[in-house]
Amino acid sequence: MKTADALLSSDAISYPKAQTVDQVDDYFGTKVGDPYRWMEDVDSPAVQEWIEQENRLTRSILDSVPQRQAMHQRLMDLINFERYTAPVRKGARYFYSHNSGLQNQNVIYWTEGLNGEPNVLLDPNTMSSDGTVAISGLSISDDGLQAAYSIADAGSDWVKWHVRDVTTGEDRPDIVAWSKFSSASWLKDGSGFFYEGYDPPEADALKASNYFHKVFFHRLGTPQSKDQLIFDRPDDKEINVAAEVTEDGRYLILYETKGSSPNNQLSVKDLERPHDPVVRIATEADAIYSPIANDGTRFWIHTTSEAPNGRVVEVDLARSGREDWKTILPESSNHLDSVSMVDDTLIANYLADAQSLVELHSREGSLLEQLVLPAIGTAVGFSGKRTDTETFFQFTNFTTPAAVYRLDMKTRRSTVYRQPRLKFNPDEYETTQIFYTSKDGTRVPMFLSYKKGLALDGANPTLLYGYGGFNISLRPEFSSANLLWMEMGGIYAQPSLRGGGEYGEAWHEAGTKLVKQNVFDDFIAAAEWLIANQYTSPEKLAISGGSNGGLLVAVCEIQRPDLFGAALPSVGVMDMLRFDKFTIGWAWKTDYGSPSEDEAEFRAIYRYSPLHNLKPGTEYPPTLISTADHDDRVFPAHSFKFAATLQAAQAGTKPVLIRVETRAGHGGGMPLAKRVELVVDQFTFLLRELKMQTDL
Repeated sequence: MKTADALLSSDAISYPKAQTVDQVDDYFGTKVGDPYRWMEDVDSPAVQEWIEQENRLTRSILDSVPQRQAMHQRLMDLINFERYTAPVRKGARYFYSHNSGLQNQNVIYWTEGLNGEPNVLLDPNTMSSDGTVAISGLSISDDGLQAAYSIADAGSDWVKWHVRDVTTGEDRPDIVAWSKFSSASWLKDGSGFFYEGYDPPEADALKASNYFHKVFFHRLGTPQSKDQLIFDRPDDKEINVAAEVTEDGRYLILYETKGSSPNNQLSVKDLERPHDPVVRIATEADAIYSPIANDGTRFWIHTTSEAPNGRVVEVDLARSGREDWKTILPESSNHLDSVSMVDDTLIANYLADAQSLVELHSREGSLLEQLVLPAIGTAVGFSGKRTDTETFFQFTNFTTPAAVYRLDMKTRRSTVYRQPRLKFNPDEYETTQIFYTSKDGTRVPMFLSYKKGLALDGANPTLLYGYGGFNISLRPEFSSANLLWMEMGGIYAQPSLRGGGEYGEAWHEAGTKLVKQNVFDDFIAAAEWLIANQYTSPEKLAISGGSNGGLLVAVCEIQRPDLFGAALPSVGVMDMLRFDKFTIGWAWKTDYGSPSEDEAEFRAIYRYSPLHNLKPGTEYPPTLISTADHDDRVFPAHSFKFAATLQAAQAGTKPVLIRVETRAGHGGGMPLAKRVELVVDQFTFLLRELKMQTDL
């Protein structure tokens, strides 16, 4: 066995000097200092110099760990297997993505017929030398002849839309810029598509706030300057909008959401009668309203209205008042995560204690069959048209990479369509689900995955991963990185924290605004359960999370520094008093509350905001902060300011490091090489700080 003990030093680390300024803000009579405000100018020479010094310090420590290279090689081995997505049919053609193993980005293919010869549609690996250009969006015209695709450079949320002729593989001259948080939806005849975007920013595009989202229509063969504004909300700058053409091409569905809330207003516009007023199905964003399919004026809609766990209703555009709505699938005790209609059959994908449960119902609502899934895990896909007779889905769990299944809607039998060839034996691992009690008595589920034969002696290195926000559900999913962790003798633990969507809207709301502390209490209770039940001990327990999960990790290591052996906060929201000042941060007020507009919400936020609750002279857990210089989702200054403040506050010798990736953003579209380097650095840090032993 090799150990990292020898690498631990009793000498305090000399951190790069970070100047401070006399910046003080007033929040409802409370004076709050912000000595590192200058770090918000992320491109300034002073900030760039500080980043370079911090990266040099981080590299000097991580590169000295001898097992790092062996971890890198083993992770590359585990990643190196073929991966496919479920195919989608458009016209006579099928479209899917494929990765041969070690490609930075997936390649998108198409075939004539299901078993036709694969043709490359888009290969983002050829679009840049370093793999930092990614395909962020793709929409195929109904006949399968045209592909609208968006490109994100260096991880930015800003994208440009291009159009490719599928048959020839050549791009048309059409280019649409300044699009963000957008899909593309084609007219039935393929003459153009709807998309979402903003007016070009007047200031720094990676920092400036994004307001007044709009729906545009681009007609092929015309310049973007001729694009038609279809829908906007000039009366409310914080409304996000989206548009989608129905399968029959007759209607345009218009969505309006506020901030990052999943709830929406819903309208339907008749494209054949463009001068008719829109039909307003939901005039208030008081629930989720998501059309599934339509048969003429008859629409099936997935909604949480009067059903926090979700239900399906039928609405006729001719009589769209709520008194005329008909319940097709009533609310269940399980969360209705998604619904599609294929072969006139409703495919209802539920989350039952955070794992998939799939039911097939007639379009009138009667239960036809519960789909038999291979094991505890996650099934996603089930797309298709109302008239299709087949659909495809992927199934995965913590120890099984995603396999693609074909579901014959006539026989209702599913068969393996594509199965990865593995370089490990999944039978050597097991996954269990336990339930623990949070601080206020709430019952919370948690998945545990590890090598069989685990000894409950309190000595197992454990990685506790969480998110807990924005109605996002964490499910059982395969990760080569997590498998490497388990190979090294570690336990992977994933609780379903409040704030997520695992148990519907009530579960989400129980972790927002004035009760956001519930999320942190759930995470801390998960750690306490793992320790009390001898899975691990504080010195062997690491916590990890990204974005809202980065906030989670930072808060918990500050509130309970005694409980954790290491912390990995990634691209986190750390300055909770200024999160709404940058890019799309204002939209998060629906989950976090407003620190500058509502005093009660300010008080709640101020009590946990990581940047404002660090206490000088406290010994915090060893911490590796990670962010990226092009993150225009969670502005990187959050992590810069947190790192400088934590380094200044830290007592003792436990390291506080920051790793700043270059030419990368919030994580989406990050090339494989950069993703691997980040994971290896994080595991190297854990190997060192948890004093792990490994045979690598």
